[in-house]
Amino acid sequence: MRALCLEGSTARVREVPEPAPGPDAAIVDVSLAGICNTDLELVKGYLGFRGVLGHEFVGVVAAGPSEWCGRRVVGEINFACRSCAVCRQGLERHCPSRSVMGIQGADGAFAERLRVPVANLHAVPDALPDEVAVFAEPLAAAFEILEQVRVEPGLDCVVLGDGKLGLLAAQVLQQAGARVLAVGHHPEKLALLAQRGIETRLADEWRPAPTASLVVEATGRQAGLAQALAATRPRGTLVLKSTVAHCPEAPAPDLAPLVIREISVVGSRCGPFPPALRALETGSVDVSPLVSARFALERAPLALRCAAEPRSLKVLLEPGGDVG
Repeated sequence: MRALCLEGSTARVREVPEPAPGPDAAIVDVSLAGICNTDLELVKGYLGFRGVLGHEFVGVVAAGPSEWCGRRVVGEINFACRSCAVCRQGLERHCPSRSVMGIQGADGAFAERLRVPVANLHAVPDALPDEVAVFAEPLAAAFEILEQVRVEPGLDCVVLGDGKLGLLAAQVLQQAGARVLAVGHHPEKLALLAQRGIETRLADEWRPAPTASLVVEATGRQAGLAQALAATRPRGTLVLKSTVAHCPEAPAPDLAPLVIREISVVGSRCGPFPPALRALETGSVDVSPLVSARFALERAPLALRCAAEPRSLKVLLEPGGDVG
């Protein structure tokens, strides 16, 4: 089958062996897959990954347990042992022996077919189009904030970053009742939030002050932490969402404000799929304006370059398509 493989710092489409089915796994024919910032960071050397990229997908089960065959699905990305002490605590995403789809030790979704543990599958509602369902994984990551932080009505919140995850997190927090200010560099991206009644500000015109009870850092940049710290009030909470390749030349952030202002720092990664799928089905979170382009799998290297453009949002790969 065809797949986009990362080899060193080069990602190219080539023929690879098809994934083999197993007793607790399903083979999924990938309909659409989304490129996220983590994929771009992997190409830069983040985590030293080698293999098939991609972890956001929607597809149809082609082989596996009979109750799943033919069903349209999305899937969680952490492949856990489900038997260790960590997994028994319900922390499968942190299983010490886990692999992670397209990120660590497991091939990903930028391929014609994908192997996924059955325990990781979630059925897609019939009325949900593929180009909406493919957002289930990043939207679940946005909902993880609500799992980790208590968001009460009227909570002052700043979301830093107007990329895909920042735009989703701002909508999720607004739906939870927070008073959200979204800060970014691109007027056309921020306008998508302004249309939904979310206050926005261009980063060049915004001067952070330590007044926000909750700050979500989703800039995708190492420099984002310092800006987020500057906006978090004493005893406020700072949620970190960015995963970036290490840059030795980057200056170390000043962490003294964490101690002085007694700020709680929350690392936030993957999240729950059921509320994400419900939000997509009801339209309470709108993802339709977030698709910038669709590419056939053969043009995946071009798609990666398109996704890395500052003004780009979600770029989708279509393994069975011939779109440009």
